[in-house]
Amino acid sequence: MSTDHEASTPARLTYSALSDRHAFDDVETFLRRMAQAREHTYTNTAHVPLGDLALWHTDAEAGVIRHASGKFFTVQGLDVHIPTGAVPHWDQPIINQPEIGILGILMKEFDGVLHCLMQLKSEPGNCNGIQVSPTVQATRSNYTRVHGGNPTPYLDYFRDRSQHRVILDARQSEQGAWFLRKLNRNMIIEVTGPVEAREGFHWLTIAQLHELLALDDVVNMDARSVLSCMPFEEWADRSGDAQDSRHSTAELLSWITERRSLTSVDLRQVRLGDLGEWRCDDARISHVPERFFDVIGVRVEACGREVGRWDQPMFAARGEGVVAFLMTRFDGVPHVLANARVEAGYADRVELAPTVQCIPDSYRDLPRSKWPPFLDDVLRADPAAIRYDVLQSEEGGRFYHTRSRHLVIETGDELVHPEFRWMTPRQLAGLLWHSNYVNVQARSLLACLRAVERLAPAERAR
Repeated sequence: MSTDHEASTPARLTYSALSDRHAFDDVETFLRRMAQAREHTYTNTAHVPLGDLALWHTDAEAGVIRHASGKFFTVQGLDVHIPTGAVPHWDQPIINQPEIGILGILMKEFDGVLHCLMQLKSEPGNCNGIQVSPTVQATRSNYTRVHGGNPTPYLDYFRDRSQHRVILDARQSEQGAWFLRKLNRNMIIEVTGPVEAREGFHWLTIAQLHELLALDDVVNMDARSVLSCMPFEEWADRSGDAQDSRHSTAELLSWITERRSLTSVDLRQVRLGDLGEWRCDDARISHVPERFFDVIGVRVEACGREVGRWDQPMFAARGEGVVAFLMTRFDGVPHVLANARVEAGYADRVELAPTVQCIPDSYRDLPRSKWPPFLDDVLRADPAAIRYDVLQSEEGGRFYHTRSRHLVIETGDELVHPEFRWMTPRQLAGLLWHSNYVNVQARSLLACLRAVERLAPAERAR
């Protein structure tokens, strides 16, 4: 592999993803360092009533929970009407965080191999404390230091990019069921000058990160989002019009545009106390049939963070989620079954999602006819057909101990449904260079697809 910087960026990224070479720790040594880091980098989280949160209060007039600074985020009530949806009307709490954060990975070449500078970051909602995070993972309120804490390390590389190579800079959505039109800037910046790895930061190759993606709750959601957007060589042709794809990208874009055009989403803010099937009091906000999620209060004591102590509301899912792609091969080429999914919090109504994305416990008391499409196929899948099965955490800054089982399941059936289309991973990856096309759960799974050895040879042979 040539180390000349004139070599194409996709080729260099692919080499980092396939090479066994690395300039620093191997994965086993890194995991030991990660375990040791838990002794001095941690967040201790205690549950407290919402009414007792320091610097947070319920605005009596607006009926929302907000921070005293007016920054960070609010928890508000939302009334949703989607006439063509499986559930045409409901209401719920939702996080309104209009500012755009930065999720950024610094890259640098060592010994001819691109390495990523990753942070060992502890979030209050993580089930296991530290997880592998991007170099920078910060909301605007955090990196402008509304909290009065320490500055965000390495932020200047992402705010002043004139002396560096921009590999990726794209806005991507967050969870549309829990965030209202939330976007983050996903960025990858390559530097050529010296960069010191500060305490808590480590250089890893992409191949090493893919090894870590095979482990439960190690690579956090924000890192998975950025990794999914990397323009690898086999996915670098963004036209997607290869003859071996089931549908051309033009056909897929037309289908998405039609779905967006025909889907009406009417949103109305309501007071939290006026939500229909939700119990709201000073302790927490809970769905009355005890499904979906709760809004809880937490008090955090931290070491290794910009701030040592704070309070905040968090969302806590009721049950373990399932995020799954059904996969098949047409003429030997892998395709995944993507859903044109409608969620209340999407900025543009519809985004591409995994085949299944839900919390199964929310449907177990309902007849199977009311289950999301293909949920039964995923839950009853033959273990021999499962190509990837790893528990991954949701974003630990807003979601408390919320995890989803990530699955890739191979099927020989050519499944057909008007809200779903078969597409290649390359087509899905190509859409990531544009905003609001691929949702965060599908991005997370796309990053994991790179860790599935059985997909790699077929994709590389294209």
